Amino acid sequence: MADIVRLFFIVFLIVVGLTAYVLVVNALFAPRITRTKSIARSTPVRSLGIGLVNFLFFAVIALVLLSVAENTGPVLRAILTLPALVILALLTIGLSLGLTAMANLIGEQIFSDLPARKQLLWGTVCLALACALPFVGWFLLFPYVGLSGMGAVLLGFLKRSEQS
Repeated sequence: MADIVRLFFIVFLIVVGLTAYVLVVNALFAPRITRTKSIARSTPVRSLGIGLVNFLFFAVIALVLLSVAENTGPVLRAILTLPALVILALLTIGLSLGLTAMANLIGEQIFSDLPARKQLLWGTVCLALACALPFVGWFLLFPYVGLSGMGAVLLGFLKRSEQS
């Protein structure tokens, strides 16, 4: 029984922390999140495809750089590790912005009668709890939402540069 209470408490703290993080990211990058949300709503399949291809491409490059760096001397290790860490940081930023936009979109669709901040809050809670579902949430829902959001972020950057 103590393990169940501990697990429930850990999940509760993770959901609260994730909700706070998404609220802050939405507040700091509101125009980017709005653009990403509209792109994810209008072209979900294209967003998923672009997110999947770019994530796999850059993740493979980062993993190859880290793998090669592991078997080299200290100077070359630093030279190879730095670009890999930059790539991983950019992937994390893209996933973070994408998940925020998708949580915003989910909250808007499920809780359309609430104010925008409460939509985002409850959308994040719903998304976090749904992604915590074993197997289906872990291996289907989370990759779909994360990669769709990341693809929408990339499409948002491309559309912005085309308009400039």
